[in-house]
Amino acid sequence: MDGELILLMYAKSSTGSSPEAAAFIKAECRATRYLALCVQCLSNYTTTIQLSQRQLAQAALSVSLARAQAAASFVSKLARIKAGMKPTEYGAVRDCLENMGDTTDQLSRSMKELGAMGRVAGQDFDWHVSNVQTWVSAALTNENTCLDGFASVEMDGNVKVAIRRRVISCAQVTSNALALVNRFAARHKADDLLDSDKIF
Repeated sequence: MDGELILLMYAKSSTGSSPEAAAFIKAECRATRYLALCVQCLSNYTTTIQLSQRQLAQAALSVSLARAQAAASFVSKLARIKAGMKPTEYGAVRDCLENMGDTTDQLSRSMKELGAMGRVAGQDFDWHVSNVQTWVSAALTNENTCLDGFASVEMDGNVKVAIRRRVISCAQVTSNALALVNRFAARHKADDLLDSDKIF
């Protein structure tokens, strides 16, 4: 599903707000590296998120996917232009395009996996959430790999600045999304342990 469409769906179902949900988002975002960005990106989705860590992680992934798709689209346009670029610069653009294509695929798969989990528990939960964690982590690695391609001084210029601005923004929200997925996974496993203790 297209990232912009996903965000639109969240926005339509999140026209209201509640103090409890807003406080929940702020508290959960403390687990992320970019706290202010986390709150800013997710505060529009309080009605959808409510007090659900899974919905919070899902919303964070949708934000990350939308930014990744926008960055990939921008890099794709640059790759088609080519004129005026140094060979090493163009090579880095092409590599970044591949990285960002992989990123959007991994984030899209993560969203579908998390969205389909529903009420799964135990080993089924572990398997599904491990897939999500692996794919989001890989997406973040791909974003950083793209940035590494423009790290040298010889890459300095408008192309580097434009790409880094977009990919760094994407990497930051992906980092936040991974932290929220990890937090959701840890909380769910802790609840499962408590439930199993009650049985015995």
